[in-house]
Amino acid sequence: MVKIEESITKVAHPLAPLTEEEIQKAVAILKAEKNLNDLVRFPTVALNEPKKEIVLNYKEGDAFDREVFFILLDNSISTTYETVVSLTTSSVVRFEEIPDVQPGIMFEEFLECENLVKNHPDFKEALKKRGIENSDLIMVDPWSTGYFNIPENEGKRLARAICWQKKFEDDNGYAYPLTGIVAYVDLNKMEVDRVEDYGVREIPTHDGNYYPETSDSIEFRQDLKPLEIIQPDGPSFTVEGNLIKWQKWSFRYGFTPREGLVIYTINYNDKGVERPILYRGALSEMVVPYGDASFAHNSQNAFDAGEYGMGQLANSLELGCDCLGHIHYFDAVLSDSAGNPRTIKNAVCLHEEDYGIGWKHTDWRTDHMEVRRSRKLVISFFCTVGNYDYGFYWSFYQDGTIEVEVKLTGMLNTGTFDETGKSKYGTEIAPGLNAVHHQHFFNFRLDTMLDGVKNSVVETETYAEPEGPENPYSNAFYPVSRTFKTEKEATRILDLQTQRTWKIVNKNSLNFVGQPVGYKIMPGENCLPFAHDSSSVIKRAGFIKNHLHVTKYDENEMYATGKYPNQHKGGEGLPKYIQKDRAIDDEDIVVWYTMGHHHLTRPEDWPVMPTAYINFHLKPVGFFDRNPALDVPRPPKKNACSVSNTQAKPSCH
Repeated sequence: MVKIEESITKVAHPLAPLTEEEIQKAVAILKAEKNLNDLVRFPTVALNEPKKEIVLNYKEGDAFDREVFFILLDNSISTTYETVVSLTTSSVVRFEEIPDVQPGIMFEEFLECENLVKNHPDFKEALKKRGIENSDLIMVDPWSTGYFNIPENEGKRLARAICWQKKFEDDNGYAYPLTGIVAYVDLNKMEVDRVEDYGVREIPTHDGNYYPETSDSIEFRQDLKPLEIIQPDGPSFTVEGNLIKWQKWSFRYGFTPREGLVIYTINYNDKGVERPILYRGALSEMVVPYGDASFAHNSQNAFDAGEYGMGQLANSLELGCDCLGHIHYFDAVLSDSAGNPRTIKNAVCLHEEDYGIGWKHTDWRTDHMEVRRSRKLVISFFCTVGNYDYGFYWSFYQDGTIEVEVKLTGMLNTGTFDETGKSKYGTEIAPGLNAVHHQHFFNFRLDTMLDGVKNSVVETETYAEPEGPENPYSNAFYPVSRTFKTEKEATRILDLQTQRTWKIVNKNSLNFVGQPVGYKIMPGENCLPFAHDSSSVIKRAGFIKNHLHVTKYDENEMYATGKYPNQHKGGEGLPKYIQKDRAIDDEDIVVWYTMGHHHLTRPEDWPVMPTAYINFHLKPVGFFDRNPALDVPRPPKKNACSVSNTQAKPSCH
């Protein structure tokens, strides 16, 4: 045991996010006890979450162990380690080599990679062939290499760098792709492994600037009046550490380098009883397969969470830009690749939003009308992964609904055309500029806990009643439900023909009509992949072939692509988990939902994309006895409420 003198401020809950001083102490303990050299990097520093039973049985004031989980990479010997440091005992309690894996690409490696490529003689020679003498205005995006059985790549930790040219410092370089130049960088040695030149292509000539300081074609609209969102009495939510309470909802938030925002222990207070719904929910993985067969794009399959880390690439949010209204911000405390604490200010935004009509009915006989405004609590973060920007939003509604939404914006991945001047795999979004068709798949891991940890999943399909005497007007239809018994049985896709849906239930908790309480997954936009089963992306991200997986809870099964997808050959994650075919009926289960955005690019996506929205809802089905939003107050009269007739019946317009 190593004695570290620094004291740690006591945290209030086992799931409280790590503080800067906790990271400093944990790193100091690890370096001292294991005598780490300067070439050891820290791809992951995160809270080692306590076991579920510890959290669920925790009472305020109870003592608990505080641990930090590390993934380490020793660049000098290309070796990966996992370790756990106890802050409670100031000791390393686990230190294990993990063979044949590659941690995700670290934030600092992005910057180092760009500088290396721009200054390499082979790269400069390729630029000269294109009439470019100076590399100062070259943009280099280091992409993960994936795994394509390329002999030159075996045994190396690599990034595949592609580049663009800016005309001036604030220019949008994505308008001028240098398609044809590909550089591979050995991230362990931090040196250029090789530069490949596939030939000079004509560079587009039209700029892609999108703010008025750099574009003469943009003039702001002059007819937009101010829209102010004010809460003179403050917000309706309260924040105690990482515990958030709003209306009848309560939950805790966390933040990890890989997942970004994590939501813990979601409860709804129903008639004075705190009813659990979800133990833990977070993005598990997102994969972006590109659909171009050419050398420039055929290996582009970004695993944005597992290969880069959504949390480490989070933005600092700004009031009036990213969030409106009365905002509460949370900082994200992470570490850099050297193990130093790195704080992203205002990484998480918490606020309330009006959401239109919550419910309404007018009795046309009496002209009595009742209406309630809907309001939701939103907690969110935004991150930038290379050219794309993603926002992740969890919303809580007064009627017990939970929404998970992703907002997609930013830059298209651009390239140029070959000698044919066209491509069947993309769209010409500006003269000579090609944007490749692609897809985005988001998998969310939902550790459900409806009225307890023992849950099941029910699939419901709807069928038309056969024509005949029992269906005289040929209009009848009915639902048929079944409960999944094992993991393989619960590997499913959506089906519009049967309106297939999935409901999480607790057989041990019955509602007032004697049915198991439940929450249904309500899908939004979705799609399926077009890559063949033999493709690298399907081998590595087989989960995208299905919209639903259900597994028995295992604290080591956290990610749909496994713990180390970077340069992995495949076969890990959900496809491997479900091979155990464990029982999932009336068990502690995890529901994995995958949603996909199918992006056939268009000129309107350039030079910066209007936001695309993709979501799903968790909607109560028999969880409550009746509409839980009946007790929402009438809108105040100062908000244009009046009476609808001489009998002074309330109305709001």
